[in-house]
Amino acid sequence: IMDHYEHPRNRGLVDDQTYQKVNMNSDTCIDDLDIQVKFDGDKIADVRYDGEACAICTSSTSIMSTLVKGKTKAEAKKIIENYMNMIYEKDYDEELLEEAIAFKNTHKQANRIKCATLGWNGLIKLIEESEE
Repeated sequence: IMDHYEHPRNRGLVDDQTYQKVNMNSDTCIDDLDIQVKFDGDKIADVRYDGEACAICTSSTSIMSTLVKGKTKAEAKKIIENYMNMIYEKDYDEELLEEAIAFKNTHKQANRIKCATLGWNGLIKLIEESEE
């Protein structure tokens, strides 16, 4: 978690109209992120994000951005579904989550759930909008 907080991957937005963008923020924390996604047909070509966020939010978004890059929308949705299941203590496939497994105990601090899911919720929103 600290590695992705201190050295976040895919951080920094790009000025490119081919990217879709959404702002996600929390009313319980400082978290305020812009999430950008570039789709190449059904594939996620790139994920970018920037803004102000706590260590949990920054690191979970960084891990998410590396996990889904190059995946199809369906593959990304399956990863997100498993991540959310893990966060909310439901059945999940640990292998799909790779480094995101670091957040498996987030449920023990319920006030951190929003931090750990903000970027992921932004990505699912962008995927759903792209499919409309």
